[in-house]
Amino acid sequence: MNFLDNVSALTLVFVALLLLAIGYRFYGIFIAHKVLRLNARNTTPAYEFADGQDYVATNKNVLFGHHFAAIAAAGPLVGPVLAAQFGYLPGTLWILIGCVLGGGVHDMLVLFASIRHKGESLASIAAKEIGQTTGLVAGVAILFILILTLAGLSLACISAMHEAPWSLFTVIMTMPIAILMGLIMRYRKDSVLLASVLGGVLLVVGIIGGHSLMEVDYISNLFNWKVSTISIAIAVYGFLASVLPMWLLLVPRDYLSTYLKIGTILMLAVGIIFVNPSMEMPALTSFINGGGPVIGGPVLPFIFIVIACGAISGFHAIIATGTTPKMIGNEKDILFVGYGAMLVEGFVALMALIAACTLVPGDYFAINTPTHLYNDFLAANPSLAMVDLPYFSEKIGVDLQGRTGGAVSLAVGMAHIFNSIPFMDQLMAYWYNFAIMFEAVFILTAIDAGTRVGRYFLQEMIGGFIPQFQNKSWIPGIVLCSFLFTFSWGYLVFTGNVSSIWPLFGISNQLLAACGLIVCTTMLIRINRGKYALCAAIPGVFMAVITFWAGYLQVVDIYLPAGDYLLASLAVLAMLLMFIVFIGAFKKWRQLLRKNESYVDYYGEAVKELVER
Repeated sequence: MNFLDNVSALTLVFVALLLLAIGYRFYGIFIAHKVLRLNARNTTPAYEFADGQDYVATNKNVLFGHHFAAIAAAGPLVGPVLAAQFGYLPGTLWILIGCVLGGGVHDMLVLFASIRHKGESLASIAAKEIGQTTGLVAGVAILFILILTLAGLSLACISAMHEAPWSLFTVIMTMPIAILMGLIMRYRKDSVLLASVLGGVLLVVGIIGGHSLMEVDYISNLFNWKVSTISIAIAVYGFLASVLPMWLLLVPRDYLSTYLKIGTILMLAVGIIFVNPSMEMPALTSFINGGGPVIGGPVLPFIFIVIACGAISGFHAIIATGTTPKMIGNEKDILFVGYGAMLVEGFVALMALIAACTLVPGDYFAINTPTHLYNDFLAANPSLAMVDLPYFSEKIGVDLQGRTGGAVSLAVGMAHIFNSIPFMDQLMAYWYNFAIMFEAVFILTAIDAGTRVGRYFLQEMIGGFIPQFQNKSWIPGIVLCSFLFTFSWGYLVFTGNVSSIWPLFGISNQLLAACGLIVCTTMLIRINRGKYALCAAIPGVFMAVITFWAGYLQVVDIYLPAGDYLLASLAVLAMLLMFIVFIGAFKKWRQLLRKNESYVDYYGEAVKELVER
């Protein structure tokens, strides 16, 4: 292990870039050409059902920005930071392997399935490919998971922006800038470049100008909102993003935010290349068998759950069957948008892991251990005393000890790397606040897209009883479903009750990823993809088994001993719902594999069975 403990951050960056590029060039193209057989001649829902509201054919670069911004929330930032407790090696291996063989495949397949099913949701696809009962159960499970996810993401966003007026100001400024970009791209022909340059310039002005404005006490106090105020503001923004046309606010804002996201990650990568910091965290720590202060369980199976969105994520299925499939103008763009965005998110996750692992282990654990438990932790692990954390706290002006959750340790790690660049040693507080703002922007772009997808879900579900709600252009249905869904997660955010069930997100999110792969496997078998369906079936079954294993351990070893019966009940409910979906899918696999019939579907392809598009 001595060799692995001496690996530099620079080496990891180059290895990651190489492996991800190879994955895209070979495996991504294999999935696109051999497994999915993408065809540019097929009419996509964006053109077939164009309404100027939800179904809008969009430039693939702009759409990539929207899709990446929507799927890349807190997961690729926080998850890898928490997983650093086990050492850098487990997280690095799972991020790279999981992205190429699992996450990228999942996102491509789900996006493909939704496009072939009129841009509809995963629940609707499950109902048509497997059965109505399975689809109904999947719909309930997905809605349950989505509400928890958005409430948890909102709380993380509030935590980042609370008492951070500069972050709040910059986030607010992205909204009018995005609307201006949307209007330009909508009403001026071939204006994507103009809107991009203008938006990028205004964003930089907003970031730099915001930092200067916050030095004025009156303005700083004006943007120093209470938690309750930010809670309401986020819910209002989610509602507006769900109701307004895609092209006016949601897509251009996500596209604009992608500049900041990718730009910051590239800055971090350049900083790592320039500084070449050592990986202070060893390849494996003493907590791989469990008992750590950040994650109580062992590295197997919890590394697969904690990393979450950085390698494979069920939340991506919600976006890939929600907003994105309604905007793809060419089937072949599925490779670039679906697989490409997932690989970029994997790189983001690895940068977050590296940033955390460049901290001295004692400092990392001091940040991520609750204050009231720190003395006991230090008594049991005297070699993990804090080293540089008092210096960081003094330079930044914030008490950093006991700031659990991953966000603060990532911000400190990023500030530590940037601060190591020559002539930057006096700007650590600036870089820390910039990192906090960067995290808030990352999270908010998933909240807006997730809220809109939740509105789609409600319209589909209510439409089963009141057909008028199936009309996606019916304004009363749009407004009512947007309000109901926003209120459901907004109320949890305002009361703060969901903070106690945030750990459920990891399990439910990975169960949803397994669901997406297993439902898509059913479709691949039906459309005669033969052994190629194993590309989805193997990671799907693997994620199902590993997540049920982690769920069992979390309920039996963590929730029940602590008396958290509500958490245990909700975890069991999520697993039970998904278990019903999986059993329905496996029965359908067996039925389809026994069929020898051949039919020609809407796309002119020979299939085993015809289903409603």
